[in-house]
Amino acid sequence: MTTHEYTAGATPPLGAPQISTGPAEVSAPAPAAPAGKPGRDRYLDLLRSIALVRVVVYHLFGWAWLSILFPSMGVMFALAGSLMARSLERPALGVIRGRVRRLLPPLWAFSAVVLALMFAGGWNPAHDPDTGGGVQGVADVLNYILPVGAPPYPAHAGSDSGLLDSTWAEQAAGPLWYLRAYLWFVVASPLLLWAFRRVPRTTLLAPLALTAVVGTGLVILPGETGNAVTDFAVYGGCWVLGFAHHEGMLVKVPRYLAISCSTMMMAFALWWASGHPGSEGWDLNDIPLADALWSFGFVVILLQYSPSWKELPGRLARWDKLVTLSNNRAVTIYLWHNMLIMATVPILDQMYDLPFMDSDRATGALDATYTLWTFVLVWPLTALAVLAFGWIEDIAAKRSPRLWPNGAKPRGGASRGNHRIAPQSPPQSPPRSSPGSPARGSRRA
Repeated sequence: MTTHEYTAGATPPLGAPQISTGPAEVSAPAPAAPAGKPGRDRYLDLLRSIALVRVVVYHLFGWAWLSILFPSMGVMFALAGSLMARSLERPALGVIRGRVRRLLPPLWAFSAVVLALMFAGGWNPAHDPDTGGGVQGVADVLNYILPVGAPPYPAHAGSDSGLLDSTWAEQAAGPLWYLRAYLWFVVASPLLLWAFRRVPRTTLLAPLALTAVVGTGLVILPGETGNAVTDFAVYGGCWVLGFAHHEGMLVKVPRYLAISCSTMMMAFALWWASGHPGSEGWDLNDIPLADALWSFGFVVILLQYSPSWKELPGRLARWDKLVTLSNNRAVTIYLWHNMLIMATVPILDQMYDLPFMDSDRATGALDATYTLWTFVLVWPLTALAVLAFGWIEDIAAKRSPRLWPNGAKPRGGASRGNHRIAPQSPPQSPPRSSPGSPARGSRRA
């Protein structure tokens, strides 16, 4: 897999430490805060929801400019870092154990389905030269259980004439890079937070310096080890920015200075990208240094203007239930979204067999709007995945399972939807493009 991108009670002063809901973090909702204590920050919840939607849209359409418009993975890692810093007010070992516990059961459900399909298609990791084969190939399968490394998958599964494209396994396993990076950030957080509280500027900027070394070709680390180190470097700055947000460091920096420095950093990122384009041109997910700098500057600006909403204001309030639902099911949405994009293909292909599709004009119209129909169909499929697998997130968090936790008040009761959780996302293109257009390769969000 290549390295590029695939998750308030009282209002504090602007920029002050806030309660984050850990975006990229695959952590699950926490119990509602007791009366009188700060609760969820709906601004951060909104950011997480936007990041998730952007990941899905990116993997569907493959638009490179989305990596500039909204760097989802950097935002998700920053929100996760903020929540992790808050959680580390408790004993570190218990916090890490809790994060891992909330991550694994949803992953296991996803892995069970994916591995069953791979094995049913005849894949044998012990005999697959693409994965190394032998004992190593079998051992790597354990990354579907505990994502400390890269999960293996067959380069070609099934056939091009089957229900799914022959590269579906690569597309399905692709988003798991994010869980690997998240897990390593969680494990490293006690040390990172200790260092940040003693040498904040050094700890904040060290990941960017590391990216300049391993993300520019100055030092080349081969294979998945290189990918893992690069991921850690590219998004490490955003994770530590989450620490800075929680610790109140950003409020000490004059806004004009923070915005000016961020703008210059982002300008340099675009300049670097212009001279070092990736396989998709200006897609920052393929340009590590540009991705790291752009994401860092973008997150600083978002957190500098963080309004710390107790409730979504104005017209945004109409999206409250969807924001709540996506935050409570962020892990499920992130894990399954690529599989769901692929699932739209055999469904939409049935439209070509409809009686009124026997003309070239009708077929051409469907060809031209195929990806749009995929976008329309993926959301009801996402709702089905939430109903079918989302409750596992509740079990992992030791809560009573809920089918549709959107914050709506149950009859005769109070709202149950506001809970603390987090994904993010990242990231593949659809396994099969619309008829007549070439399929895109696997890419991160």
